[in-house]
Amino acid sequence: MKQYLVTAYDYTDAEAFDRRMAARPHHLDGAKALKASGNLVIAGAMLNEEGKMVGSTMIMQFETYDELEAWKQNDPYITQRVWESVDVKPFKVADI
Repeated sequence: MKQYLVTAYDYTDAEAFDRRMAARPHHLDGAKALKASGNLVIAGAMLNEEGKMVGSTMIMQFETYDELEAWKQNDPYITQRVWESVDVKPFKVADI
């Protein structure tokens, strides 16, 4: 499978954090399914200086980029306007 480093940055408007918290249970359910299927290697929230979640970083793997794009477009953090931008870069997990 092809691996990707996915870095997503949250919206910064006044309601952004509330949208994140409302969508979070659904996003985490999807992440658990991705982990079980082998598509999610590792993931976590990016934090600001105060410890508040402001984005996400994931290492994902899919057979094709189109599969990654389909996941991305259907993730609750996209559909519920939590992530404002998502950067995807090819990645290779070190075999150590």
